[in-house]
Amino acid sequence: MGLRKAAAYSKKGARPYTRRSKIKSRGYIKVIPPQSIVKFHMGNEKFYDEKKFPYTLLMVADEDIQIRGNALEACRQFINKKIEKDYPGQYFFRVVPYPHHIQRENKMLTGAGADRMQTGMQLSFGKAIGRAALIKRGEGIFFLALQTKKIEQLARHYLHQIRAKLPCTTRIISKEFKHTEAEEEN
Repeated sequence: MGLRKAAAYSKKGARPYTRRSKIKSRGYIKVIPPQSIVKFHMGNEKFYDEKKFPYTLLMVADEDIQIRGNALEACRQFINKKIEKDYPGQYFFRVVPYPHHIQRENKMLTGAGADRMQTGMQLSFGKAIGRAALIKRGEGIFFLALQTKKIEQLARHYLHQIRAKLPCTTRIISKEFKHTEAEEEN
């Protein structure tokens, strides 16, 4: 069957559901789905810590939203692959939110002969099917630190391309840091 449309889960004001009960009779969630995001930090983290990347880009959400873990992973793979191919080691990339929220689905079958499985709204808690990150308005989604202005323009273009994969409107905040001579001496 596959995944349902993201619109089924991207509702505003979702209540975070993150825990599994230690008491077996109250444990509606039997298995927590695995994390779909493989890496949260990519690129040259050492140069980022040494403040050698003067240009930064931050993609922020313009609304309260749930973003599925698989959507974040698809965006992460796209951006990392493109920048790593063109400018290896000249960037630092971080996925900011962590998908804690467990999404559930009450499976319903339709068609002939499917009436045996259905119980309607009786015991309708649903099975865990994935994870999502609950993001509030103004919170960061992706963070990039870059070495040159040219790479910043390219990364901005890639961030515009992934907007279709995200269920919310976003904006990109850029900053440029100038290092003073006093900082370089220390």
